[in-house]
Amino acid sequence: MVRPLRMVNLRPALAGLAAGLLLTGCSYLPPLPERPRDVFTTPAINRGHAVTADQLRQVTPGVSTRADVQAALGSPSHTGTFADGEWYYISSVSQVRPARALAVRDQRVVVVAFDGGGTVREVRQVEEREMPRVDFVTRETPTPGTERTIMQTLFGNIGRVGPGTSGMTPQTPGSAGGGSGR
Repeated sequence: MVRPLRMVNLRPALAGLAAGLLLTGCSYLPPLPERPRDVFTTPAINRGHAVTADQLRQVTPGVSTRADVQAALGSPSHTGTFADGEWYYISSVSQVRPARALAVRDQRVVVVAFDGGGTVREVRQVEEREMPRVDFVTRETPTPGTERTIMQTLFGNIGRVGPGTSGMTPQTPGSAGGGSGR
């Protein structure tokens, strides 16, 4: 006698398997970051020639020369405009603010002043309140001849030659200058 196949109830077995997988997945939790990262911050951008406090300690007024300063601090960002009596080391940290332009977070200017013999006379850091505020002019100088009147704008294309031609008369095979090579 042949027995009919009996369906085995798989629901309890599948439920047990799913519970086991869920519990093993919960056993590993990744470590929390040391500092939560703000979603709206952007990375800081360092610009210029930053001078550290250790580098500044290597420059001694009255003793160090131009060569010593260049060896300790590197080439300056800027020198005096009319005389080479002062070297400027300029650095800034800027960051893009969300939905705004680039903003300077921190700016440092270190000035190394030399005497007539090339020895360091003074080393100082210019504070932000001492820096003059420079506002840039945003208007543009107009270029003569580029202004178009309303009539030129409306009717400017009337009478122009169509695309693909340069305004020259077409050459036919029998005309002079046709370039037939005969």
